[in-house]
Amino acid sequence: YSLDGLLVFGLLLVCTCAYLRKVPRLKAWLLSEKRGVWGVFYKAAVIGTRLHVAVAVSCVLMAFYVLVVK
Repeated sequence: YSLDGLLVFGLLLVCTCAYLRKVPRLKAWLLSEKRGVWGVFYKAAVIGTRLHVAVAVSCVLMAFYVLVVK
């Protein structure tokens, strides 16, 4: 396990949850709970929606790091 793997996982979680928040049926099913284990997905979706520019820049930088530097 490494820090960059954890960062990739976190970015993918935030991006996926933000995308799923735009789908009405999945939003009602997956992102309706705001507490507990399912609340993590809700909070990731909120972060991805509100900080979409920062998340997008982070994804591009992480992709460059994984593909070129590493």
